[in-house]
Amino acid sequence: MRALVYRGINDLRVETVPVPPIQSGEILVRVAVCGVCPTDIKKIQHGTVAPPRIFGHETSGTIVRLGARVQKFRVGDRVGLHHHVPCLKCHVCRHGAFAQCETYKRTGITAGFEPAGGGYAEYVRVMPFVFPGIVKIPQRNTFAEGAMLEPVNTVLKAVKRLNILRGDHVLVAGQGPIGLIFTRLLALRGIKVIASDLMERRLRLAKELGAAHALDAADPAFEEKIRRITGKNLLDAAIIAVPSDAAVLAAERMLRGGGQTLLFAHTRRGAKLPIDLSSICADEKDLVGSYSSDFTLQREVSRLVFSRQLDVAKLITHEFSLENGAEAIALASNPTPASLKVIVNQALAGSQPSAENL
Repeated sequence: MRALVYRGINDLRVETVPVPPIQSGEILVRVAVCGVCPTDIKKIQHGTVAPPRIFGHETSGTIVRLGARVQKFRVGDRVGLHHHVPCLKCHVCRHGAFAQCETYKRTGITAGFEPAGGGYAEYVRVMPFVFPGIVKIPQRNTFAEGAMLEPVNTVLKAVKRLNILRGDHVLVAGQGPIGLIFTRLLALRGIKVIASDLMERRLRLAKELGAAHALDAADPAFEEKIRRITGKNLLDAAIIAVPSDAAVLAAERMLRGGGQTLLFAHTRRGAKLPIDLSSICADEKDLVGSYSSDFTLQREVSRLVFSRQLDVAKLITHEFSLENGAEAIALASNPTPASLKVIVNQALAGSQPSAENL
């Protein structure tokens, strides 16, 4: 089969590799769509993991082979995959911190080499410990919608970390694909979203998705406008969906006592900020983080996406074949005013796996 193989920092090569063999408790999925995620981009650009690997974890496809002991699924099932599932038994799982679980940190989907998602390949092997996160895609829905379940899950998990009420004012800083998902999910909950970004097109889409206000983050009067919108109560919460330190500091200034700032995009180790610790203590402002997904939310995520209350198709702007996967990752790394979510679609020319490969 063909796969996009990571061979070193910013070194991606389309290669022919073996179709991964499955064991008796596993399934083999023919990949249909895989989204490009900033998490994988960071690994590719900064070399945080050793090559060779095949990345891609926002994956959907069709089951083409079952291990002898698999009973839950059938050949031909259209599925959205989920690559991390916790043990639910360890100390951190009992505290609900699933992403810190050692079992969760194992990747249960691979196209070969060290498991790393594998969605940038024609076929993936799926291990049984991640079966609980798999979702069957209804016939009326697309493989692209199935692939978007994972990023939507990460956002819904983060939203549930916030102590917010209907009618509250919440800033969502950054209106890329993730920020726009935040905007829509919050709007569905009756939150007054203040969306900010540097790109006018993204701000217009934020309004379409339910933002009450859309502000240019570079406007010198940005903070003054937020204070005018929120009045004396200020922000109830701020979500930083872009790795901007300035956005974090501005959010802390505009947050009411007892409010929350949630970090979603600050995943690079070593970053430091000068925060007035008295605002955390005396003003009772919470600074919280949210990382990765929660498989227990898959049913709720599926309802949102498959009902199209959250119409993820509005977020997908560019599709590439597997052979052009490196271009997909390059565009997602350096977005243009016209680009939002970038996906690799196996149905495009040059990316159609054939059954004789099995």
